[in-house]
Amino acid sequence: RSSNTLQPNITMAMKLPLSLLILATAAQGYTPTTRTNTRLFSAVETTSDATADATVAPGDRDILVRAARGEKVERTPVWLMRQAGRYMADFRKYSDVYPFRHRSETPEIACELSLQCHRAYGMDGIIMFSDILTPLPVMGIEFDVVKGTGPVISTSIRTEEDVANLSKDYNFEEKLPFIKEILNKLSEEAEQANTSLIGFVGAPFTLAAYTIEGKSSKHCLTTKKLMMAAETGDNECITQFLDDLAQMIGEYAAYQIECGAQVIQVFESWAHQLSPEKFQKYAKPAAQKAIKIIKEKHPDVPVIYFANGGSSYLELQRDMGCDMIAVDWAIDMAQARAILGPDVPISGNIDPTILFGTKEQIEQAVRDVIDKAGGPGMHLMNLGHGVMQGTPEESVGWLVDECKRYMGKDA
Repeated sequence: RSSNTLQPNITMAMKLPLSLLILATAAQGYTPTTRTNTRLFSAVETTSDATADATVAPGDRDILVRAARGEKVERTPVWLMRQAGRYMADFRKYSDVYPFRHRSETPEIACELSLQCHRAYGMDGIIMFSDILTPLPVMGIEFDVVKGTGPVISTSIRTEEDVANLSKDYNFEEKLPFIKEILNKLSEEAEQANTSLIGFVGAPFTLAAYTIEGKSSKHCLTTKKLMMAAETGDNECITQFLDDLAQMIGEYAAYQIECGAQVIQVFESWAHQLSPEKFQKYAKPAAQKAIKIIKEKHPDVPVIYFANGGSSYLELQRDMGCDMIAVDWAIDMAQARAILGPDVPISGNIDPTILFGTKEQIEQAVRDVIDKAGGPGMHLMNLGHGVMQGTPEESVGWLVDECKRYMGKDA
């Protein structure tokens, strides 16, 4: 499988319309109870266009959406966290030249980076190239993403007064005008490609911790000190900040849906920093509030919750209020299924390092996860974390192809 053949001139890429850019490119099993959902999308309604590519299965347009709702689908759909990433040579032609925020906030570039992997490998969804920190400026929190360092946040949040001074005017159209343009364009592209469009947000605790620490942190100590201060009644900064973030994140996700996103994934990227007790007391209620806002505004749009490093307290995630739980790679899929039960839709969870293995090893990992999740069409395939830098491009193709091909042990 060859990767995307587009060799863009960077200057021209910023000037050319996206459409022209695109034209330039060539285990032990577990059997859960069959799930049903009354909000089933009709395959006939979504694929009746006579111009549809006859080589594409009729249900491909919404197979990811239906799976995320918990419906049994005709095969196991697949997308990958960080599928738009530096493992791709074509992606690096941009990331080696432009800083992150320029790439993610320039619609033509963001759309191109979102689409490269889908054109190359045909995942069942296109995810917007962006970052979980992107909406923070609507609250008056400034950040940058520094190459080799990661996110750096200059706004200090330490006291109740700091939280009170944050903006409550969440005008995304005015303050993040590029988001609407990016999602509108990607929505058109997803329809033409007969696939789904995925939006995403960071969970409140993760954004709070990033902001409080000011950068990536090994121990998250300042945030944990604020939790302890809240418990003694000395400083309610963390609880107030989480509450405000939950409101903003819920509204931001709803805005993405209104701009074209068909599925939302909520990333609790710093779940590994939390004990079960702290998750239950701080992260979970805030995430539940954000998810509730999304579901009240858009009840038919599925929401996936992913707690990276949270598989040690997976039982606490059964009642998040979302449609699906994504699990990390540190738990066996059969065990995750057993913990969540047959009525909680699940996504995941191949170890990303498997993609450095042989074709046979990758294909076997795909089959194992599908079987342990309940068989083909019974879950949404993903990695248990993002695609790693340095991953061979052909390996991503092998994973996607095998996931689409595999129809069970007896097929």
